[in-house]
Amino acid sequence: MTDGVDGKQARRTNSSTPLGELFDHGLDSWSCVYFVVTVYSIFGRGPTGVSVFVLYLLLWVVLFSFILSHWEKYNTGILFLPWGYDVSQVTISFVYIVTAVVGVEAWYEPFLFNFLYRDLFTAMIIGCALFVTLPMSLLNFFREALGEYIDGKKESEEDQSKSYKQKEESRLKLSKLLLCGTELVTNIQVAADIREIHRRVEEEEIKRQRIEKLENEVKNSQDKFDEITTKWEEGKRKHIPQDLWEILNTQQLHCAGLIEDKNKLINELQQAICDPLLCALFKELKVKDDQYVKDLKKQSDDICLLLERMEEQVKDIMKSFRQELSHIEKAFELERQELLASNKKKWERALQNHNSKELEYLINRIKKVEDYEKQLNRQRIWDCEEYNMIKIKLEQDVQILEQQLQQMKATYQLNQEKLEYNFQVLKKRDEESTVIKSQQKRKINRLHDVLNNLRLKYAKQVKQFQEENHSLTSEYKRLVLQFKEIQRAMRHFAIIDDEKFREIWLMNEEEAKGLISRAFDVDRIIHIQHLGLPWTEPDFWFLKNVGPISQQQQKTATQIVEEVLKQADEEGLEEGTSESSYLDLPKQISAKTTRKILMLLCDESGFLIESKLLSILLPLEKNECYLLRLDAIFSALGIESEEDLYKLVKFFLEYRAHHLSASQVSPWTQANLERSSLMSALERMSLMSTSGFEKSLMSDWDLEQEQEAESLLEGEEESSVGGEQEEEEAPPSPKLIHPNEVLKVLEAFVMGLRKPRNFRAPVRMTKSKRDNSKDSEYWKALATVIPSSTQNLWDALYTALEKYHLVLTQRAKLLTENNSLEQQNSELQLLLQQYLHSKVGGQERGATVEGG
Repeated sequence: MTDGVDGKQARRTNSSTPLGELFDHGLDSWSCVYFVVTVYSIFGRGPTGVSVFVLYLLLWVVLFSFILSHWEKYNTGILFLPWGYDVSQVTISFVYIVTAVVGVEAWYEPFLFNFLYRDLFTAMIIGCALFVTLPMSLLNFFREALGEYIDGKKESEEDQSKSYKQKEESRLKLSKLLLCGTELVTNIQVAADIREIHRRVEEEEIKRQRIEKLENEVKNSQDKFDEITTKWEEGKRKHIPQDLWEILNTQQLHCAGLIEDKNKLINELQQAICDPLLCALFKELKVKDDQYVKDLKKQSDDICLLLERMEEQVKDIMKSFRQELSHIEKAFELERQELLASNKKKWERALQNHNSKELEYLINRIKKVEDYEKQLNRQRIWDCEEYNMIKIKLEQDVQILEQQLQQMKATYQLNQEKLEYNFQVLKKRDEESTVIKSQQKRKINRLHDVLNNLRLKYAKQVKQFQEENHSLTSEYKRLVLQFKEIQRAMRHFAIIDDEKFREIWLMNEEEAKGLISRAFDVDRIIHIQHLGLPWTEPDFWFLKNVGPISQQQQKTATQIVEEVLKQADEEGLEEGTSESSYLDLPKQISAKTTRKILMLLCDESGFLIESKLLSILLPLEKNECYLLRLDAIFSALGIESEEDLYKLVKFFLEYRAHHLSASQVSPWTQANLERSSLMSALERMSLMSTSGFEKSLMSDWDLEQEQEAESLLEGEEESSVGGEQEEEEAPPSPKLIHPNEVLKVLEAFVMGLRKPRNFRAPVRMTKSKRDNSKDSEYWKALATVIPSSTQNLWDALYTALEKYHLVLTQRAKLLTENNSLEQQNSELQLLLQQYLHSKVGGQERGATVEGG
């Protein structure tokens, strides 16, 4: 309000400046936001208040009116309704005062045809913007475009005072004169600066050339030095004196050349520096002296010129100031004379009007006096009659009052006798009460003694209970420590059991795979060697597994959303196809329902996304934009895993079901049903968050409580089977969830999601339970790796090989018999030969004997 008063005062006194108007309009635009937000804060939000979208539209309506008004002022120079901000501020103050007196609930009362008072305020804002500000601003703009404001501007310019015009003209002339004078004076300094810059540039160029020459020489000398050092390395590898002598001579020549180049550079620099100093020293000094004298002379001339220009400028400014002052004085004189003449004319007209009004007033007064005299006469007659009537009436009243006085005296005498009797009775009762009081005092003393005894007993019992409490707390702490130790031991044993289980698994798996590999080798040998058939090694999934079968890794919420969007696009492109979905969703939740709920959440939870991210998402495609928006919303809500996302979708569907049932109930029970549905969903989420491994480590009491909760949950699940079947028959439609209720559902879901984390339950050891459903299948698959057809083939081959083995054994027996017969035959041959030889020898010996 002070801002508006300041702006009006500045415009009224003609003291406003462009900078002041800029600040004034800036503050007005800044306060536009707070006008709407602060006023509508008393109306509330949600289904009983004003929605965020309506508040957003009203804010844009106010800002549009503000921009339109200033656009009108910029183009036409006229601001329609300049008192609009004052009226709005007074209206807002009135609304606050009314709210403070009657309360916020008054704005929710119906005004007409279920039209509330807060809706009346909203309609007033929109109506003023559409039917007052917009038409008048456009009308003024079109009038300006058609030239209807030209005459008005001329009249307004003529209305301005001559003194003000003369002041403005004088101010402009003097500012131009000061600007030209300042430029004329500073030209001298600018010229001197330019000369100094040129001199410094020349010196920098000479210095740059010298540095460049030195750098080139350094590079050349470094190259030569590197060449010399490389040849020293070559010389170290040679051992012949002649080669060493040649290398030494070449190195000396290179070193001499390098030193000569350095000496040449030094001589050149000395000639460039010393020769001018030695040979032309006096000449250069003379040139520098001449240059110095010229610079001093030039500076003195510049100073003189500067002083002359300054004096001329001062004289011109003084002269122009005097002229403009005289023109302003003349303008003020003319304006004063015009004002005197106009005021004199106004005074004469005012005197004439005053005389005519005085005459008219006198005539009217005479008429009124006559009328008043007539009325006074009539009033006197009426008062006399009324006085007589009142006198008669008062006399009658006096007689009646005297009779009543006599009656009151009689009653007073009777009452006095009654009071004396009552006084005697009360006196006797007082004596009795004193006796009772003394008895009660003695009773109170006895009760005080009893109270003191009870206090002593109470103090003893409190002390005893404190000691018992202390002992019980120490015992509780000891049990807690023992419980923690047991937990740590159980965790240790669980880890050891897992390791042993894995080792045994790996050992059995390795043994089984060894047997399988031997079976495959046997099968390969049978096919290739015995049957002559090609053999291919079978490729089974369970042969690639190493270690226990781990549970499938759970997907993140963002991956599930991406799959839902992809599946929705595929369904839009290929409608009517009967292919199964690649998305693994629960049976009671369809991908279409999930996508609708996620789109509703994305549209209604934009306030959870940062403004920078929204600006980045504009050029992206639709699915990418939805995916990034949902990712930001999930990170804000704390939804990370696939399980959390399914909990959210199921929470929305349960809320919808309760909302449908509540719509068929009376309105006064609907709020209680919604609250009970939200609380039941929260309890169900908190119960589902406990795992089976936690139940095995809880105390007996916790186990009983959880068993009761599980039985209740089973009952609820059995009762909800029919509802689920109905949902499967008729898929849920999230359109029944109103967008205004999304924030309420989200708030309840976040409370339920954070409740198990913040709940201070007993310390329990949590461990993810391994899925052992595929273990039996895995081991059965390892046991049945050889199919029945192959086993039948082996059996047939086994019988054939057994027969072949019998034949071979018979042949082996025959071969052994043959070998034994051959051995006997050879032995017999040897015996025969020995016998024959012995017989021949005997005959020869007999012959010799006979001959001898």
